[in-house]
Amino acid sequence: MAEPILVFILKIIYLMLPAYFANMAPVIVKKINLFVVPIDFDNQFYNKPILGKNKTFRGLIFGIVFAIIITYLQFLAYDIGSFRNLSFFDYENWLIFGFLMGTGALTGDLVKSFFKRRLEIDPGKKFVPFDQTDFVIGGLVFIMPVFDLTLKIFIVSLILSFILHIIVNHIAFYLKIRKEKW
Repeated sequence: MAEPILVFILKIIYLMLPAYFANMAPVIVKKINLFVVPIDFDNQFYNKPILGKNKTFRGLIFGIVFAIIITYLQFLAYDIGSFRNLSFFDYENWLIFGFLMGTGALTGDLVKSFFKRRLEIDPGKKFVPFDQTDFVIGGLVFIMPVFDLTLKIFIVSLILSFILHIIVNHIAFYLKIRKEKW
């Protein structure tokens, strides 16, 4: 018997939580004065920033840490019936999964930033649909070695994350947490 669509959607959200938190981490920790060094060390590629000054080691490190923490919490919650029902797997490899999901999510964001700089799109400016999907693609690709990712999970994760990303960023903008809606 096929599981109800709402349950599948909730399982996708639960699966993607480490990537969502990794993606939000740079905004959440922006006032912490640790590791505030651009990942590209302000170097340029054909007279354009490689990634830009907004892509720092602070965001990368905290993003990975956030993903690992979320995955550890999922591991701890797995023995609770409702959380077990939301899980695609048992989270025994929580550290590996969290590291890969966080690293992948942020790598996806860095790849997108590289292309935005080549296209001369300023940081924070719209780059639809890549702003909404870069971290999802990165996170999912990186977990593929340890998680049996189906095409259905991949596609639903992309669509759902695209919609959720827009909603969350608009809410953050109106709450004055973010300067841009995107």
